[in-house]
Amino acid sequence: MSVPKRRSGLVPSVRAIRWLLPLALLTLAHSFPSGGPARAASGLTPEEEIVIGIYRTVGPGVVHITSTVLSQDFLFRIVPERGTGSGFIVDDRGYILTNSHVVENADSLEVTLADKSKVPAKLIGRDPNNDLAVIRVAVPRERLTPLKLGDSDQLQVGQMAIAIGNPFGLDRTVTRGVVSALGRSLKAETGRQIRNVIQTDAAINPGNSGGPLLNSRGEVIGINTAIFSPSGGSVGIGFAIPVNTAKKLLPLLIARGRASHPWLGISGLDVTPNLAKTLSLPVKEGVMIAQVAPGGPAARAGLRGSERRVRVGNYIVNVGGDIIQALDGRKIAGVDDLTAFLDDHKKVGDDVRVDILRDGKPQTVTVRLGELPES
Repeated sequence: MSVPKRRSGLVPSVRAIRWLLPLALLTLAHSFPSGGPARAASGLTPEEEIVIGIYRTVGPGVVHITSTVLSQDFLFRIVPERGTGSGFIVDDRGYILTNSHVVENADSLEVTLADKSKVPAKLIGRDPNNDLAVIRVAVPRERLTPLKLGDSDQLQVGQMAIAIGNPFGLDRTVTRGVVSALGRSLKAETGRQIRNVIQTDAAINPGNSGGPLLNSRGEVIGINTAIFSPSGGSVGIGFAIPVNTAKKLLPLLIARGRASHPWLGISGLDVTPNLAKTLSLPVKEGVMIAQVAPGGPAARAGLRGSERRVRVGNYIVNVGGDIIQALDGRKIAGVDDLTAFLDDHKKVGDDVRVDILRDGKPQTVTVRLGELPES
């Protein structure tokens, strides 16, 4: 291919520039009529229209929950203490999903619907290990707007996230952000880890607890539950329980009033390289059994807890117990691994093969799993 020859006269004259510059500015003005992102005839950006549409459609299904706990003052007089939170309707029978900590210890519950009416609610079930609860209101189905539950396994970091709730008692407040991270862990009030938690920068404040986190289609992807904040207000780090966890537990909470979690019957300590070096252990990861619940599954199977206590750095730890290395052949690196395996792959009454080290020698013990006791 020949190289094109340089043609003379390609440099525009000053007069030509005077014509070309206004034409270019006119073209740019036509491409960006408002000087910013493209807008619809309404004057709104596509993203604004999405949020407005979702708020109008989904907002009526978000409720304000008031819990009342009765206590006594120093004169033994009854003093009501009230707390507020959020929740959302999940079906036309009046079931509402929220956080366990929103309704914990409540003597009475009241729900404010989108039409501002206040109705009593009944606690149906709680799972403190995942900070989820179901309550129910008895109202005609035509007054209910159930929300559609999405699929939190399909989430991607960076996609839109919309929160609707009642921060500081301000009904049906909407905030927008993105899914900031996936796969986080939070410690529940029971001490167990809540896994696969969604992190978002959509503003979440006290009172948002139990409200929905939504995608751009208006589907629930999470249940807002906690924030990380040195001030007590939103700093852009909020957390939501994945909706797939709720979808798994919802039928159990409605049918039984509680969730069923498989239980090995131990408390344990993560084996780390530092701990292994300090205690001269033969392995660098696993779970060292600290205590075995009397009469529990592990005790019945013959697993052993700690024999003595030693100081490791600034901590006193129980040592000398069996070290769990694997469950059903799957390597276990720590306590979170153990809990995740049981929750994801086992149910109450199942047998699990436990590979352990006892006094440095490998052994295998079969344990029939029990049900995690209520805290």
